[in-house]
Amino acid sequence: MERRSRSERRWTSSADALDRVTEIVAAPLPQLLQRTSRALRVLVPHTAAAQLSEVSAYAPRQAAGTDSALASRITSAELGQLAVRVPVGTPWQGEAVLAGAPRAVLGIASSPPGKGGALLALTGLGAEPAAVSAEVLSIVQRVWDLVTAYTYQLNAEAYPERTAVSRAAAAARATALAELAEAHGAALTGVLAALRAPALDDAAARATATELAVEALAVLRRAPYWNRELSEEPADDAFHRAARELRPLFRHHTARLVLRAPGSTRSIPSDTAHTARAAVRAATLALLEQDGVGRVHVGWWLEDGELRAAVRDDGPGRLRAGEAVTANVTERVAALGGTLHVDPVPDWGTTVTVTLPLVPALQQPQRPGEATPEGLNALHPRELHVLEQVALGRRNREIAGALGISESTVKFHVSNILAKLGVTTRGEAAAMTRAWER
Repeated sequence: MERRSRSERRWTSSADALDRVTEIVAAPLPQLLQRTSRALRVLVPHTAAAQLSEVSAYAPRQAAGTDSALASRITSAELGQLAVRVPVGTPWQGEAVLAGAPRAVLGIASSPPGKGGALLALTGLGAEPAAVSAEVLSIVQRVWDLVTAYTYQLNAEAYPERTAVSRAAAAARATALAELAEAHGAALTGVLAALRAPALDDAAARATATELAVEALAVLRRAPYWNRELSEEPADDAFHRAARELRPLFRHHTARLVLRAPGSTRSIPSDTAHTARAAVRAATLALLEQDGVGRVHVGWWLEDGELRAAVRDDGPGRLRAGEAVTANVTERVAALGGTLHVDPVPDWGTTVTVTLPLVPALQQPQRPGEATPEGLNALHPRELHVLEQVALGRRNREIAGALGISESTVKFHVSNILAKLGVTTRGEAAAMTRAWER
């Protein structure tokens, strides 16, 4: 029997399913929807696919398919209205307005725990679309769950050049808001038309106007949710996402994970949150690869317009900067105007501190060695006391004894001092202190 091509096979075996899934996840982010649509077309014949995603900062609304004209006319407002009707985890089949007209649609929604959600809409199903079987719906849902989780991971592990895509994401959000405004204007016009229509009696006019208003309100309530999730997230929520990603690393390790949340519902940019999580995860992995690590502290702080994420352990304290995080993470931090410092103290542990601005920097970050005495103003009184001890050449144990605090607290303060002064070593901090005293 003649062997069928991959595009003709119908997910008839686990090997075929794995082939298709592999083809999807091998795609770069801009082509992910196109690959997904092509793979699912065998199960659910369609000519257009569109997504509205809280996960992807690359482009929240995307479209693909063999009918590019149809796909390109599907708006964010229409997808936002459809999203209200599609339950997460349960595919929905019905008629919805897409590309300006009622169409048969298959909607699939996915929302990984603790993460933003994503809607996939398949349309162009034919003049008389056949009902999709429960087995096929289950496969489609699982594929979209995988694509959503994979998209989130691509964003979390994004390369530095992705930061330049923020402008595209901002433009996409602006387009979405403009489309929503147009949709609301059209809805209000329809309400007024119904109320003024001479052919409708009072009861019919009220019923028609009410139906139009309810539909418009559904879109209106969804709009801020989509836009906010695409651009920012509460600091505590962002930290707890990081914590959920870290816990599996300790499942089979003897070290204990100690967490310190920022304790703030203030919203932070999604790019900042993604970068902080990536840096914390990379540093934690590097620290756990050492021998003799019994405890790892991870904490986030919001202060002075910055997010500061610190990871410290009680290990051998011999980790070099290049070993603590990958080059990708270092470049991502730099691309956002942030700093990354690694402070190893032999026999006492290593502290990795990442500081990221919450707003775009108005000027270039200060380079090490260029700090001015005004940098002292950023230090708290206790940090000034610790800095005085560091300038005297004392180690953590001596400082702890002199100030009556624990060595762990000393390490924490030293890490903060280095980050605030824009230096990487205790020697540089001491040299600056002596220079300021002259």
